[in-house]
Order: sequence, then structure tokens, then C-alpha cells
Amino acid sequence: MSSSAPTLPLLDVRPPADALRDEVLSGLRDTPKHLPAKLFYDARGSRLFDAICELDAYYLTRTEEAIMEAHAGEIVEVLGPHVLLVEYGSGSSRKTRILLERLEAPAGYVPVDISRDHLVRAAERIASAYPDLPVLPVCADYTASFRLPEPDGHVRRTVVYYPGSTIGNFTPEAARGFLARIARQVGPDGGLLVGVDLKKDAARLRAAYNDAEGVTAAFNKNVLRRINRELGADFDLDRFRHEAVYNAEEGRIEMYLVSETDQEVVVDGVRIAFAAGERICTEYSYKYTIEDFAALAAEAGWAVERVWTDDDRLFSVHYARPTREP
Repeated sequence: MSSSAPTLPLLDVRPPADALRDEVLSGLRDTPKHLPAKLFYDARGSRLFDAICELDAYYLTRTEEAIMEAHAGEIVEVLGPHVLLVEYGSGSSRKTRILLERLEAPAGYVPVDISRDHLVRAAERIASAYPDLPVLPVCADYTASFRLPEPDGHVRRTVVYYPGSTIGNFTPEAARGFLARIARQVGPDGGLLVGVDLKKDAARLRAAYNDAEGVTAAFNKNVLRRINRELGADFDLDRFRHEAVYNAEEGRIEMYLVSETDQEVVVDGVRIAFAAGERICTEYSYKYTIEDFAALAAEAGWAVERVWTDDDRLFSVHYARPTREP
């Protein structure tokens, strides 16, 4: 942290390095090969994702921000006073500021992100902008269970904010389990504010994940760069290409790294063979209708109470309350 930045009580509960190794090797040995999307978000990957959000083709971020700006008054009224706002995958926290500017006496802000350096910088910026707000960053894999820090003041309710349609990175089955875990974390009086990308023209979806500038390709290949650095692998990034396709039957974007040649890669001493054209799946991004997401949430113990969309119904923001004791 810089000497001029506030000193924040960082809670660091990242999984051990061995857990990453086991997950990577398990995915690369599987058929078909796959890697967890959380590998995207080291410091460099987080910066690249911020750059993706500025691209003309990537409608998601600016559309969600516009929805938040247009309906901020209604949203903060639903959240209520003395709320502990927990943001999963906080990133740059830009959309969060729309809420923090308007919330009534918030009890605190808990940004949660697996990229420690990116998290600390974003949390410092929020703490500097809102000096009276308790900012309690947590470095964690939010897809696993972890405890929340407790602010000193009164907390009326805890609300998880999960923007960016990152919920789409989970298969529906995994999303149900994830949402059920959030319900247990926030308790029966808590809430969930979540961004959900909507189904739309396939050409528009493909363009959003295959930008001409090549930023998404660099973001995708950064997964291999990270594995090289952290697990002593020898991936040659030039021998893999980025590919993103829309699977209409499953209703999802599928993002891959495709081997350009027959090759062998060593990961922490383990040899992994690739055939020319063989793919590593690095991300799914499911798209929903409003009704489909409400049904999914209901299966996980949530009732969607409010939905806000843009005029073109490209994107949606849902507010839900738990329907049963966690």
C-alpha cells in the first residue's frame, strides 16, 4: 500500500497453492480439457478484464452501469439503511460506487476478490473516496465457503452484490449450489443483488467475446501465462489461439484455448499431451431469460422480488430475498 493510502484490515483466506495445482492438473487430464474461470483474475488478468469492459463490442458493463444509474434510487430503497454490502469479484468496484453514493448509513463494504493486489488497490480507492465507510476487503475464492468480517457498527442486514453477469460462468447446477451458499451466508434477513445477461441475437454475443482488438484473446491466454508463472509450466502462448462460440442449445458462450499443433506441455513436472485442434475450455457464460433466472433462483432458496432492465432488454439486475432458513 502507498504511504498516503488508508491502512485496511485485509482478511486473506486464499486457498493454498497446492489446491490450484490440483485443480489445474485435474482439468488438463480430463476429457475434454478444462480450466476454472477464476484463473483469469490475477493482477494482469484483472487489468485486461477492465480493458474488455471499455470495448465497444462488450455491451455488458456499460449496459449494467446504465441500469444501475437509472434505477439507483429504487435499488437503494430496497436495500435499506445500515446494510453490509458484500461484493463478490469486486474488481474495480465502479458499479458499486453508484450504490455507495446513495445508501443510507451503510454498515460497511466488503469487497471480495481472489486477486490480492487488484483487490487492495480497489479497496484503497473506495476507502479514500468514502472516509466514513468501514471498508473490509477479503481476499478469497468466493466460490468456496469463507467467513465475513464484522464491522463495528450496527448491521441491519447483509446483501451480496454480484454484478457483471458472472453468475453465468456457472453451469445451472453449480449456480444453484452457489446461490444456496450465498443464502446461508447472508441469513434469512439478507438479500442478493445480481447482474444477469439476457438471451439475445447470437451475432451480438459472439462479437462481445471475439473483439477485433484482441483484448479478450490476451485475457484468455493470460490463463496459460499464469500457469507458467505459478506452476512452472512451459506453455508456448503462440501455439494456442483464442476461440469463443455461442452454443444456442445450451444458451451459453463457450470460450476455449485451441492447440495449433500436436504438442506436449509440462505442468509442475507432469507431461500433458495436446493434439492439433484440441481445446481447453476456460469459461462458460450462460445467458438467461428473466423467467428462467427467477426459476433457477427459486430452486436455490431465493425469491426474486424486483428486476430492472435496459430499454433493449440486453441485460438485467435482479434483487432477491431468501425464502427459507439457510
